[in-house]
Amino acid sequence: MNNINPVYGMGDATYQAVGGHEGLTQLVHDFYDAMDTLPEAAAIRKMHRDDLTESRNRLLYFLSGWMNGPEIYQEKYGTINIPKAHAYLDIREQERDAWLLCMQVALKKQNYPERLQTYLMNQFAKPAEMIRQASQNRAQSGTN
Repeated sequence: MNNINPVYGMGDATYQAVGGHEGLTQLVHDFYDAMDTLPEAAAIRKMHRDDLTESRNRLLYFLSGWMNGPEIYQEKYGTINIPKAHAYLDIREQERDAWLLCMQVALKKQNYPERLQTYLMNQFAKPAEMIRQASQNRAQSGTN
């Protein structure tokens, strides 16, 4: 693999590019800091407990495996179906976009190349949209 121009999504290139566990921890903290402070994120912030410790850990653990780093989430919590796990929430375009905005703000605070930031935002948009669709499908069917 070319270290100057890694192929994100191949092996653990993405995990390494974000700085491994330490870099990913910072990204997650900056993400939740953005959620705590951005007015556009108020609705999604209310979907979380006051204490974000568990949310921070779960996102950190999930992203570690999602980026082909250590499978911390699976080791601690088992497998997860992201859309199904969030389907009970009322996620519309506004909430999806607020989540993505928080991630974009967090990414901008990192010393990541623009190419990595773009790659990650494109990757984050996929599950974010799947979560929105699952939530809306549940709402339309009237099931919980």
